[in-house]
Amino acid sequence: MSAPLFLVESLPTAASMVLDGAEGHHAATVQRLRVGEQVLLADGRGGTATAVVTAVGRGTLDLDLTDRGYVDAANPRLVVVQGIAKGDRGELAVQAMTEAGVDEIVPWAAGRSVVQWRGDRGVRARGRWLATTREATKQARRAWLPVVAGAPDESTASVTRRIAGAAGGYVLHEEATDRLTTVELPERGEIVLVVGPEGGITPAELSAFQEAGARPVRLGPSVLRTSTAGVAALAVLATRLLRW
Repeated sequence: MSAPLFLVESLPTAASMVLDGAEGHHAATVQRLRVGEQVLLADGRGGTATAVVTAVGRGTLDLDLTDRGYVDAANPRLVVVQGIAKGDRGELAVQAMTEAGVDEIVPWAAGRSVVQWRGDRGVRARGRWLATTREATKQARRAWLPVVAGAPDESTASVTRRIAGAAGGYVLHEEATDRLTTVELPERGEIVLVVGPEGGITPAELSAFQEAGARPVRLGPSVLRTSTAGVAALAVLATRLLRW
């Protein structure tokens, strides 16, 4: 089994450090790491380090850093506009997409979203997405922590502008004739992929996205849930772009 990864605000310049706070508690108390075990550290912005546990305290680890590295940001950059879903489906989507390599997730207040993020409820919901990306980043041993855009969510007009400024825009739609497996992809820049909520994308939204330059695409003959469509599409893109 590979060494566990912990996220830190910044990697130390010194040869040793103390891992404390929530990450230290998780490492020492939950995972019960012991002296001599190896851990991975990442700052979420590409910086990485390998370290060895030299002492275990109450919710803390003393670490000696043995190696440092840096992982370049992916290019093209994969941005998924995720229609806000009810229940835990949105968080399930965020978790799976983070593990599959998404670079940014945009919560979208679609016309057919059953749930709307308003006021404190929206702040809390976005906070759960942020926490989910963090835990999934650690699970996947990723050097880059995906961005969760929105304040707390984005409107259709905002998504349209994002598509217009991207190198490539694609909308998952069950009536599309083009397939994501064969459609032309940009070699660099930002790829924006739109995933609708449970009720789907309205004709007006689809029209706005197409006018901004997006192409409707489909994955196959079946219609996937909003919680699984994004990760399935990312798997296709990761393969085609040779990330996998």
